[in-house]
Amino acid sequence: MTAAQNAQSAYQNATTAVNTPRQIEYQAFAKVTHQLSAVLGKEREAFPQLAEALHQNKRLWTTIATDVAVGENGLPDLLRARLFYLAEFTREHSRKVLRGEADAGALIEINTAVMKGLRDSLSKAGEGAPCPA
Repeated sequence: MTAAQNAQSAYQNATTAVNTPRQIEYQAFAKVTHQLSAVLGKEREAFPQLAEALHQNKRLWTTIATDVAVGENGLPDLLRARLFYLAEFTREHSRKVLRGEADAGALIEINTAVMKGLRDSLSKAGEGAPCPA
């Protein structure tokens, strides 16, 4: 590779768009929701994939619960409380899914609603459409 090609390559990497925190959150929800959707209705035959998708979803919601529990979090108190409740619901519902007492549909619906809210806030903030996961 020539010096000019090296320089061009370096500048191309430097101009790659940086995602905002909301875009990163959207991508995280999109990824885990896609994993859950892929096993919906196939819980028995795809149990390892289901368990992994539930684990990733639980990790995401645990991160959110931890974030909204911090007093310095800038979100309104009511929204913080609702997100914390959803994290708790997700944890409990995931247990039921693993025991075969429920399916992942409710988790997918919750994540999809959160993604819609993030998408709406991105467009209102002028941050553009979320990058695909």
